[in-house]
Amino acid sequence: MRLHDLKPAAGATHRKKRVGRGNSSGTGKTSGRGQKGQRARNTVPVWFEGGQMPIQRRIPKFGGFTNRNRVEYEVVNVARLAEVFDAGATVGPDELATKGLVRRKRPVKILGHGDIGKALTIKANKFSKQAAEKIQGAGGTIEVV
Repeated sequence: MRLHDLKPAAGATHRKKRVGRGNSSGTGKTSGRGQKGQRARNTVPVWFEGGQMPIQRRIPKFGGFTNRNRVEYEVVNVARLAEVFDAGATVGPDELATKGLVRRKRPVKILGHGDIGKALTIKANKFSKQAAEKIQGAGGTIEVV
């Protein structure tokens, strides 16, 4: 299939409505604008809402703020470490990136979801309390880099 072979599904496209082409067309005489008035005479802007406060003025503009000092961590759970690495291995940010568990640019945080049954030496920027307890409970060591 090529780009020039693509076409819309059957029934998805409609013929353009041609207004003002006689009464038998169904859109003759007033051309779908009804009788008289501002809307019939084409003098009302598209965004005009009859004098009520317009949508672009009603909605809030600046919700909240973005903390410029926030640190975004790449997170890895201890269960994932147990799956990927062998017992006695030294695991650091570089090893995690090599295995495809994290991206290289951001700092790494180890979280405590799941179980770890292997003694690993883990180096990371941050550890949750639960993760630290589980790693040390399995006979491993943690190092904050």
